Amino acid sequence: MAKNTEVSEAQSKFHVGDEVSFKIEKKTFKGYVDKSYTNSFLITFESDDPEIIDKYHKKVVINNRHLKMIKAAPRVETDDEDDEEDQDKNSKKPSKK
Repeated sequence: MAKNTEVSEAQSKFHVGDEVSFKIEKKTFKGYVDKSYTNSFLITFESDDPEIIDKYHKKVVINNRHLKMIKAAPRVETDDEDDEEDQDKNSKKPSKK
């Protein structure tokens, strides 16, 4: 059976590198999105609690509904139309007369 790899609307507002907040064991933590899955994200975070560090090893998978954006990572915008035009120009061969 094929996996559902479509990005949900709630997930599309988070990207790799974004700083987010979430709760684990009734404590609020801040972390960074490392990887996205269909309905959740892998988050890297820091903690001073030895039990939390031992249990989670500074990484946790959190459902996208339980994340709150703190700061978005910088995005590089590309203009798809310019890229297509450049490809068309490069693919044309000069005509021989």
